[in-house]
Amino acid sequence: MPETFQDFDAVVVGAGPAGSTAALVLARAGRRVALLERGPYPGSKNMYGGVVYGRVLDGLLPAWWDEVPAQRWVTRRSTMVLTPTQALSVDFRTQAWGSPPYNGCTTLRPDFDRWLAGKAEEAGAVLITSTTATGLLRQGTRTVGVRTDRPQGDLRAPVVVACDGVNSFLAKEAGLYHHPEPEHFTLGVKEVLGLPRHEVEKRFALQGDEGMDIEILGGTGPVPGGGFLYTNLDSIAVGVVLHLPALAASRRRPEDLIADLKAHPAIAPLVAGGDLKEFSAHLIPEGGYEAMPGVVADGLLVAGDAAGLCLAAGLWLEGVNFAIASGQAAAEAAIEALRSGDSSAAGLAGYRRRLEASFVLQDHKKLRRAPGLVLSERVQHQYPKALCDVVEALFTVDNPAPKRGALRAARAVGKNDGVRLRDLARDLYTMARTFG
Repeated sequence: MPETFQDFDAVVVGAGPAGSTAALVLARAGRRVALLERGPYPGSKNMYGGVVYGRVLDGLLPAWWDEVPAQRWVTRRSTMVLTPTQALSVDFRTQAWGSPPYNGCTTLRPDFDRWLAGKAEEAGAVLITSTTATGLLRQGTRTVGVRTDRPQGDLRAPVVVACDGVNSFLAKEAGLYHHPEPEHFTLGVKEVLGLPRHEVEKRFALQGDEGMDIEILGGTGPVPGGGFLYTNLDSIAVGVVLHLPALAASRRRPEDLIADLKAHPAIAPLVAGGDLKEFSAHLIPEGGYEAMPGVVADGLLVAGDAAGLCLAAGLWLEGVNFAIASGQAAAEAAIEALRSGDSSAAGLAGYRRRLEASFVLQDHKKLRRAPGLVLSERVQHQYPKALCDVVEALFTVDNPAPKRGALRAARAVGKNDGVRLRDLARDLYTMARTFG
């Protein structure tokens, strides 16, 4: 490593969305910043087929949609509830999402991360690839840089921004990780299946660069979690998100659960004939606000997945937008601290204040009850079956018997499916407080 690489105003560890955004903002402020990436290029270690919601980019990169490596612009969003033999979908589409400024796009992380890191480089950040941060450099309790796996590869800086992903080793070393328990994590497992572009558009009723996002409740058998299906240009991403302790207890392999989902009558026609291009797995911080680690210490800030900033709330599964916003907030706090010459925890406290004032922690606070609710036995298994059974009863024509009506059908189904009014009332109250 060249001698000139060893001293910076800030070192950002991890060139994902949080890290690249932090490096971009710091570099634009004239600060000498190193952006450290363990892979040969940003995104090389990330396997991803999902949706990026880009409103958070508007202030950073105006007209970002003209450059972002989008696969498709999502104009159709579906929430699907599954039982082993039934499927109920709320399907929404709008042309308003199909033109600038757009709502969200499907993208591949190797492409997206490379693009965003490139913006940081253009602003003056020094990208250092194929280099792993192996630990923190400390003076007492203060972080003053990072050690790397390169010979004489210490990088010194008054501020380190840890964006090293879920279960952050740097945050743990700094004593900030207070909730490492498995119940606060899920395992996301995904397959990318190649399909001709015209076949993707035919199966999902799309045209041009339109895309679809399907979020699925149910379909993971005995393991609490959910599923997803996203359209790319000439492929689809299908997968499951699985609660870690329940997955271990089930003794089932994640790929078997994906196979079960793909075989479901509602999903099988959408994935039939797809050519497996990629299989990947990734830990997801799903404990929400209550399980977040500390995000500020002397000389250290924690952002993105490393800070547990992933919104897994049933209706929403978002992470990249929270990563970008937290990376920006971390950079702004670092700039403030460097200007004042105080990179202690007190000098960096503006980071937490910025998170509190933005959608990042406001959304996480509002939805703090969602993880426990969504992963509960009733929401995972009992309610999907009851809901599907009610709809099936309503639409089953069994003349000469008269139609029962929705309320009568719901009462009969609730009794048959073991739904207790007491539990339903309590869960509806929690849903109203959480999502209302």
